[in-house]
Amino acid sequence: MSRRCFTGPLYKRELTIQALKECDWREEDLSILDGRRYQYKGIKKGVAIEGNFAAYEYILEGLFRLQIGFDKGRIETGILMLTSERSEKSRLGTSIELAKAEVEQLYPTISMPVTIALFDLGTPDLPDENSVKGGETDGVSVPAVKTIEEYTEEDWENFEPFP
Repeated sequence: MSRRCFTGPLYKRELTIQALKECDWREEDLSILDGRRYQYKGIKKGVAIEGNFAAYEYILEGLFRLQIGFDKGRIETGILMLTSERSEKSRLGTSIELAKAEVEQLYPTISMPVTIALFDLGTPDLPDENSVKGGETDGVSVPAVKTIEEYTEEDWENFEPFP
C-alpha cells in the first residue's frame, strides 16, 4: 500500500479497500462474528488488517476486533493501522509512546501479537470555499437571506408566508 494514495484526500475508506484488494488482502472471508456485518479491512495467511485513519482513539476498538479473531482461532496476528495525528494540546507524549503504554495497560485483555502502524498523512486537502478556477467559482452562488430590518415596504406587500 502506497502512502501517497492516502496523502491529501479527506475520506480514505474506499482508497484503503482498493489498495488492499490490489494486494490480495480482501479475498478471504473478512467477517469478525458469524451472522454479523462486522468485518476486518483485510485478511491474508492468518494476518488480519484493521484500521482507521480518522482517529487515533480507534486503537481500543481496533485491538478489540483483532483480539476476537485471535481468540476464535481465525487469525494468528494482526496489523492495526492508525493515524498518528493527535491534539497538539495532549500531554500524553508522542503517539508511539502512547500506543506502547496503552497496549501494555490493556494486557491481559489484549494478549495477541499485534503490530501497530502509525501513519502521518498530513492534513487533508480541503477546497477553499471561495476558490476561483478560470474566473468562475467552483459552486453555485446563493444569496444571503435578508434580515427583518432589510425588508422594504414592497417586500412586505408581496410577502406570502407559505407559497
